[in-house]
Amino acid sequence: MELIVLSGGVLVVPILAFITSFLFWPGTLLKAYNWYWRRRLGLVVRYSHSGSYRFCYSCRGTPGGATPSLLLLHGFSATKDMWLPVIKYLPRNQHVVCVDMPGHEGTSRTGAEDYSIQGQVARIHQFVQSIGLDKRPFHLAGTSMGGNVAGVYAAHYSAHLSGATLICPAGLVYPTDSEFISRLKELENSQKEESIPLIPSTPQELDDMLRLCCYTPLNLPRQVLQGLLDNRIPNNGFYKEVFMEIVGEKSRHSLQENLHLITAPVQVIWGKEDQVVDVSGAAVLQAALPNCLVELLDNCGHSVALERPRKAAQLIMNFLSAQEVNSENVKKLS
Repeated sequence: MELIVLSGGVLVVPILAFITSFLFWPGTLLKAYNWYWRRRLGLVVRYSHSGSYRFCYSCRGTPGGATPSLLLLHGFSATKDMWLPVIKYLPRNQHVVCVDMPGHEGTSRTGAEDYSIQGQVARIHQFVQSIGLDKRPFHLAGTSMGGNVAGVYAAHYSAHLSGATLICPAGLVYPTDSEFISRLKELENSQKEESIPLIPSTPQELDDMLRLCCYTPLNLPRQVLQGLLDNRIPNNGFYKEVFMEIVGEKSRHSLQENLHLITAPVQVIWGKEDQVVDVSGAAVLQAALPNCLVELLDNCGHSVALERPRKAAQLIMNFLSAQEVNSENVKKLS
């Protein structure tokens, strides 16, 4: 296992890959670090445009291989680089695309209309068209907020997809409240100006957020937490704007409201110890989509890409391969 040694201690590389993309490691080091890992994994950063709107994405490989192209959508306040630990375990010949979601990192930051779930779906479809990903069916995977977007995209554009993977998706009506949802309800009831648990503004709040997102505590040194926080705080206004859109009336249950429209094959991956969106959501998806494949991961929280990257990559590739086999069998029968 390769290690990066910092003044405050030692961090395992796959974990740091996720953390840096999620929390904006101090400027120069973050850019150099992500550049190194993208280069090592064979990823290149590119830009595409839809009118004046700019998308930033990374990609590897070319379409038309043995399995469909794979488009990955990250979660709230993360970036395309949060997928680096997963991509490490994908086959080198798999065509993979990771895009910065609307307003995040290198993608245009516009206004609230682009940050609702429907707004994000519309922008992602523009991105798909801008790089020609819609020329043949592709596989769409998303986590958390990105899982919500992926599910609603599948509802509206199932014909464009070979399948979809929803990883701990937001946007459902969950039978059981998670720790995060319980805290949100307390904030709403108190009507106090308190911080949102996923938008930290102090080192302690940042540490609390990491413990909320990960089943296994990361225990980052204090100076590391402060460095991450210093680079994250300038974006907190944007994060709050996005957050208020995705928990607002139009978006809060957008996936739930669109499930009946999904016709593409669906895979669900969920950490059993998820404290952000409760794993009971998997049963909701199973009830609405009886043919979906549900994979529940032991000893794993909300951050599946960080906590179980090898398993996530394996499950996604197995599902892609199975869908390709099914597609070939259908062609033979017809």
